[in-house]
Parts: sequence; structure tokens; C-alpha cells
Amino acid sequence: MLKRYKIRNYNFRLVIMLVAISSLGVLLVGSADPTLQRKQLIGVIGGLILMLIVSLMDFSWLLNFYWIIYALNIALLIIVVLMGSSKKGASRWIQIRGFQFQPTEVCKILLIMFFAMFLMKHEDDLNTFRTIVESLALIAVPLILIAKQPDLKNTLTIAVIFCILMYVAGLSYKIIGGTILVVIPLIVVLLLLITQTDLPIINNYQKNRIMAKIFSEDAEYSDDLRQQENSITAIGSGQLGGKGLNNNEVSSANKGKFVAESQNDFIFAVAGEELGFAGSCTLLLLLFGIVFECIRMGGRAKDLSGTLICCGMASLVAIQGFINIAVATGLFPNTGTPLPFVSYGLTSLWSLYIGMGLVLNVGLQNRTYPGGEKRYEYRAYRTRY
Repeated sequence: MLKRYKIRNYNFRLVIMLVAISSLGVLLVGSADPTLQRKQLIGVIGGLILMLIVSLMDFSWLLNFYWIIYALNIALLIIVVLMGSSKKGASRWIQIRGFQFQPTEVCKILLIMFFAMFLMKHEDDLNTFRTIVESLALIAVPLILIAKQPDLKNTLTIAVIFCILMYVAGLSYKIIGGTILVVIPLIVVLLLLITQTDLPIINNYQKNRIMAKIFSEDAEYSDDLRQQENSITAIGSGQLGGKGLNNNEVSSANKGKFVAESQNDFIFAVAGEELGFAGSCTLLLLLFGIVFECIRMGGRAKDLSGTLICCGMASLVAIQGFINIAVATGLFPNTGTPLPFVSYGLTSLWSLYIGMGLVLNVGLQNRTYPGGEKRYEYRAYRTRY
């Protein structure tokens, strides 16, 4: 499980960027809600320790238990559906002696690990009907359980990550093209059914948020848009250099509580207002750097499973970061997605750090690692057509 690694293969650039963005997160969370800053700091320290431990564990050894990982993932989601604690109309949390955590955040990492091994095992027959059906069936079970919580954003996030993993594994362009031709009309029909009928396809609050985005000028949905409008105002008010952390300006959207969940869903509004355009760009560059390093290490992985772990984590950080910022800037309907490594939430933070630990271990076992050059071939390019 533990091996002798070469220290020069440890990606300290990624570690430095993770520490930097998490430090900014601690400052921003403390500004949004001072009572949570200590917890966030403890979460970052604990996350870094978890990342270090996982980074020294052989990811290939861990993936040998991929069916146990999948079973654990399903078990956690079933527990949430049956015994999860409710908050704001959704049952997404498990309470254990006063400690609350959201299993869906952990399940994202578990699913990336599972499909990294499953798809590598089926690399040679990935484009066969049987493998595609098995893959869809395996992802459908957790997606249905997550959708029942209800948690539409994470359902869509995991579905997109699954599609990216299938593409990276070598899914044929013919199958991808045929799927797109089928999926796009289905999405259009689904949106028409949601917006033009009263069919109970999604929950009412989810429908209202979508309707508010499409019919933004309708006074009926003004309440659903107010948070995003206040967020946009806060970001714009920061101008180039921002108002400064923990400022006491009366007009502050953060201090004035004009933006709800500013420590989590709208943390980018706090960054825009208090750190300005410069600080917001710094956050974006750090996120981009983390995603880039994950992809770069994936390209040097010793086998396909390592590549899929790195690309899966890169996709998770990129998708969640994009959604969070798109919501804060009014591009997407309001949905509660945390900004990776910045928003408050220990379950999300620790899960991401565990995932980054796996990425770092993949980097330690690159193609120059003993045995790596013999185990990995770029078969994906051969199986595209």
C-alpha cells in the first residue's frame, strides 16, 4: 500500500496553490461569518493532513476494492434517503452525535475512483453495447438516489463528470455524436415541459428558480432573483481593489446581509466586494491552475485509471467552480453549489482534499515510475472511431 516514492515527483506547485486558495477561503468565510472562521481553518488543516496521508497510499492498491467502494457509495446514499436530516425542504445530510456531513460530496470522489477502475478494466471493449449499458446502469443508481434527496445540481454535476470520464477512457466519436443528437432534443422537450406545464417533473423551488432566470422581467419571480441581483451589485461595488476584508461600510452587501449564504453559495460575491476585480481574478487563476495541474498529471499517469482519477478531479473542481461563479454573477439560475476550497463546508472541503491526495499519488507514480512505462498505452486514440 505504501511505497518508496521519489520526492522530486511530488507536485509541490499543486500543494502551494491549494494552500493559497484555501487560505483565501478562510479569510473570506471569516469575513462572511466570523463564527465559522475557526471551523474553516481547522477544516483546511485537517484536509491538508488527509491529503498528505492519501497521497502516500498506492492508488492502484485502493482501486482493487472498487466494487466495495461502489457498494459503500450506494449504502451512504440509501441512508440519506431513509434517515437523512431535512433542511430547507431537502434531505441531504446525516447527523451523528451533533456532527453533520453531506454524503453526496464524498460520493463524488468514490464514483470517480470506481469508474477509474471499472473503465480501465473495460478499456478494450468500452465501445461495445454491453459495456455502455453496464456503465449507464451503474451511474443511474446513484443519480436516482441523489435526485430523490432532492439535489438536482449534484445530479447534473455527477452526470457531466461521468460523461467526461467516458470520453477520456476512449468512447467512440460515433457514439458521442449519436448521444448528442438524442440528448439535446430531450433537454429542449424537458425545459418546455417544466416551463409550460404543471407536471411535477422537479420540485417547485427548483422550477421557480429556472422560471425566474428565463422570465426575469416577470414580477412574480422577483424574490427568486433578488439574491443574485444583490450578489452582482456586491461584486461590482468592489471595483478594482475591493473594499477590504472585514470592512464596516454600511453599503456592504456582505455586512448588510443582503446576500444570503454568503459564506457558502455566494462566497464569490464576498470576494468580489472585498477583494475587488484583482482578488476575484486571483481566485480564478488559482482554480485554473489546480485544474491544469490535475490534467497535466493525468497525461503522465502510469495507466488509464490514474488518468481518469486526475481528469475526474479536474472536472469536479472546474464544474463546481464554474457553476458557483455563474450563479453569483447571474449567468445560471440560483443553485447552492460551493466554490471549491473556498466556501464553508467541511464535508466538501475534506472530500476535495482526499481527491487531491489521490491526484498527487498518481503524480508520484508517473510513467517513469518502475513498471509504469510497461503498463500504460494510449489506446483511447485507437478506439475513437
